[in-house]
Amino acid sequence: MLVDTDVMIWHLRGHQGARRFLQKLPRILLSAVTYMELVQGMRNRRELMVLRRGIKSHGIVMLPIDERICDRAVLYVEEHFHSHALRLADALIAATAVEHGLPLATANVKHYRVIPELDLVRFSP
Repeated sequence: MLVDTDVMIWHLRGHQGARRFLQKLPRILLSAVTYMELVQGMRNRRELMVLRRGIKSHGIVMLPIDERICDRAVLYVEEHFHSHALRLADALIAATAVEHGLPLATANVKHYRVIPELDLVRFSP
């Protein structure tokens, strides 16, 4: 399952529901975009190193952005930016899930619900 940035932030902030949710998953996958968003939230190099170690120790896999994902994200932004304010990061994360045939776990369902081919799994903090 692809895990959205918000779920990871809840987990990093020590939210027990997020921890339990993630522990139930057989495998945690992140978009490269989610990883970069998490890095941007780190306050210093020490926190970045803790993030890196945590991702490695939990066997979390980061999925890169490739040409297919980029092309699909462009279509999503063209189709949904003006009507639903779909942003670049969300378009890339959604495209990653769709291109890999993965459900997306998120608490921000409203950001993604305009994409009919996206299989959303609601996380409720």
